[in-house]
Amino acid sequence: MTAKERDWIGQAAQLACIFEVLAEKPGNVTRSKDCARLTLEQFLVSAAAVGPAFAADEGARVGDIIARAAEDTKRLAGVNTNIGIVLLLAPLIKATASRHGQGLRAALGKVLRDLDVRDAQLAFRAILMAAPQGLDTVEEGDVRTTPIDYTLRAAMAMARDRDSLASEYVTDFAIVFEIGLPCLRGLWDSGSRFSESVVQTFLTILARVPDTDIARKLDREAALGVSAQAAEVLALGGVFTEDGRRAMARFDTILRDADRRYNPGTTADLIAAVLFVFLVTEAHPEMIPALLARW
Repeated sequence: MTAKERDWIGQAAQLACIFEVLAEKPGNVTRSKDCARLTLEQFLVSAAAVGPAFAADEGARVGDIIARAAEDTKRLAGVNTNIGIVLLLAPLIKATASRHGQGLRAALGKVLRDLDVRDAQLAFRAILMAAPQGLDTVEEGDVRTTPIDYTLRAAMAMARDRDSLASEYVTDFAIVFEIGLPCLRGLWDSGSRFSESVVQTFLTILARVPDTDIARKLDREAALGVSAQAAEVLALGGVFTEDGRRAMARFDTILRDADRRYNPGTTADLIAAVLFVFLVTEAHPEMIPALLARW
């Protein structure tokens, strides 16, 4: 892999973080709205902070990428804005750098199968440092109490039923590749504005996959209720109709409680991963100005 190709992988990861936060997704920090003590500026600093880790050479392990990205974010942003994004992007970045003519998902499968105990140790340490809101105690695989003597993929398998990010590690990123990417690609190819395509993809994932950040902070019934509301917005056309936009504005108001209990943070993390995959499979550096022109 050339230095130019490696640079593009790091740039695509940073752009994915930036595009995710700029899109007007309901219930999240966006270009026009902050979210209960989290600000756009913190997310943009975080996108810059992870650049060195995301541009790591092909020999870097997934755990090393996670650990450095989390440490640099903490040092520069001072707050957890992106641990979920980091956990998703690290194996995707490794797979992109090592695919050597393979399809990205096939290369990702190999990366995920090759994860080891050291990757788990580094990832758990990064999660604890980030201290995500609503982190619950469980009998098996608790990042605070369980001796780490299993691989990162095995650790994620323990949490797959309660965490969508964990389930991605054991399904070769099924949500990203089977729901998010086809939706975003189809909307872009149809001529839709890119920012609207991102928001519509966000609603599509949220409608089909209950947000596990909400489930952790409240319960699964609350997460299912939010998914049902996202489906109702989509049924009215989502971002592409006047009725849909009005419904989305009401939905956004409901999700913005003072304690971020209804913040669909996991879905936002998944969108960042979808954006990265879109950029490295459907786009190239010279295409970014055209993408911005259709923002």
